[in-house]
Amino acid sequence: MATHNDIGRFGEEKALDYLVSQHFEILETNWRYKKAEIDIIAIKNKKIHCIEVKTRTNTSYGNPEVFVNVKKIKLQLLGINHYVELHDLDFEIQFDILSIILQNKQVNIEHIENAYYYF
Repeated sequence: MATHNDIGRFGEEKALDYLVSQHFEILETNWRYKKAEIDIIAIKNKKIHCIEVKTRTNTSYGNPEVFVNVKKIKLQLLGINHYVELHDLDFEIQFDILSIILQNKQVNIEHIENAYYYF
């Protein structure tokens, strides 16, 4: 049986494949700043996408996206603000979630755009 980390890595690989197929340019993966980690930073149509990938093998406890909590959102804000300042970028920022469910050798990906808003 795969470990939690193996499932997460597999989900992130599938997320990258999906994003590339949707014409996103991948800027960073697993980017860290202090306690913040952003799974994927990508750009498309002159917009930076801060993407959280959540992968589960079942939905017994809810869909993967419900596991993005307020603490994670605050850390993503901290991280992406630093990233934008560090690279002197002037783009709109969008926060997305890629919800991935692995069941019966099937990979189901739901791209939740504008999952939460940056104020």
